[in-house]
Amino acid sequence: MDQSQTPILSALQASSRRPHAAFYAPGHKRGRGASPRLKELLGAAALAADLPELPELDNLFAPEGVILEAQALAAAAFGADHTYFLANGSTCGIEAAILATSGPGEKIIVPRNAHRSVVAGLVLSGAMPIFVSPEYSQELGLALGVKAKDVAAALAHHPDTRAVLLVSPTYHGICSDVGAIASLAHHHGIPLLIDEAHGPHFAFHPDLPTPALALGADLVVQSTHKVLGALSQAAMLHTRGHRIAPSRLQAALQLTQSTSPNALLLASLDAARHQMATEGKALLSDTLDLAQQMRRELAAIDGLTVIDKPAVSAFSSVSDLDLTRLTVDVSALGITGLEADDILHNELGVTVELPELRHLTLIISLGNTGADGQQCLVGLRSLAERSNHQAGAAGAWPQLASTDDGTAFTLPTVSPREAFFAATATVGASAAVGRLSADTISAYPPGIATIVAGEVIKAEAIAHLTAIKRQGGYITGGDAPEKFRVLA
Repeated sequence: MDQSQTPILSALQASSRRPHAAFYAPGHKRGRGASPRLKELLGAAALAADLPELPELDNLFAPEGVILEAQALAAAAFGADHTYFLANGSTCGIEAAILATSGPGEKIIVPRNAHRSVVAGLVLSGAMPIFVSPEYSQELGLALGVKAKDVAAALAHHPDTRAVLLVSPTYHGICSDVGAIASLAHHHGIPLLIDEAHGPHFAFHPDLPTPALALGADLVVQSTHKVLGALSQAAMLHTRGHRIAPSRLQAALQLTQSTSPNALLLASLDAARHQMATEGKALLSDTLDLAQQMRRELAAIDGLTVIDKPAVSAFSSVSDLDLTRLTVDVSALGITGLEADDILHNELGVTVELPELRHLTLIISLGNTGADGQQCLVGLRSLAERSNHQAGAAGAWPQLASTDDGTAFTLPTVSPREAFFAATATVGASAAVGRLSADTISAYPPGIATIVAGEVIKAEAIAHLTAIKRQGGYITGGDAPEKFRVLA
């Protein structure tokens, strides 16, 4: 296919310049009625291109023209049989993937460090999750990959499982053994779904991890905007093989996508595909060079530890590490990653993607320059110089309470859907023990759900949440650990 073409982008550009009287939505009428402040921010060209599904711009849910052509080009570029553009982010793709493969009461294997969109998909579908915990390293303070043997154990005990879902890579760029887990799923005649939100660039450079589609995944969801050049909220869903019914997937996407998809988002997906298909390898070579240079120079700063391949490859759950995702352990500086982020952002002109209790995680992408890298290095050197760290202090950093009870997989008592729709009450921590949680509650770090909606709340889980909050971490999902919303 001719990857130099940009069907949606070109059609949108032509349509935005076509002189005509606009009697259709949106109400600003190609920018003429927009707020002057919005005009000043976005410019006339962007507002003129904020168009609905005009005949020449095709229909996202029944594409026959430029969207169909652009999706076919994307499928060829990313190694898929079929590609679907998403204007509601990866969230709607994950929800649709679950809806397309599992229904009320049916089982699906999911990792406990899954994005909250997975829980939303479970609520929408009514499926019963079989939760498999990722491996966790106390030494590194990171959730790693999911072990293939744990997925095998879950499948052996639950042969009626309808699908397996994995997060690979993680936020920190850590990849599970997707190939081995794909073989397990296919041996049981079921599809493997991959939340590859942070890996849309993998297909375009040999020094990056192998993309999940090439390893046997049946469906992959990618946040094209997170690493490539698409606009925020623009994403793609790719499929390969015959294990997922296209008609059911398309119906699911119609449930989870807006009926008014933003044309600018769709055009940005078209442009991002074009850029990667035509010059992706060269752009990513520069990105990898910058990332490697930053890794070397950051590792030389006293008090900083850069998470690199040797550190994570020793674990059986890890198959690879994305070197453009740079995670720095700042614990030896005597401050938390959250405190470090505040200083860097507000005083030193450096803003990272993900601050955590021990770590700062940076996304290095094709939009970063050598000047960015130098500013980051200067900022982190300044941070290290002003800290009170002492040589060898990293070992004194408090260890997080462990959630690993040795169980390979768990099921909630009731499904997340049942918990979502149930009558609830809010109780204090002591009264919550033994009750069923109405919320999914996660502690950061490590970002693994401590309690899932529908699970029994245990005293050990409350102690874990309390310890992490005391150590400076944060909790998402309700008012835990002081109060809990429970099923009445």
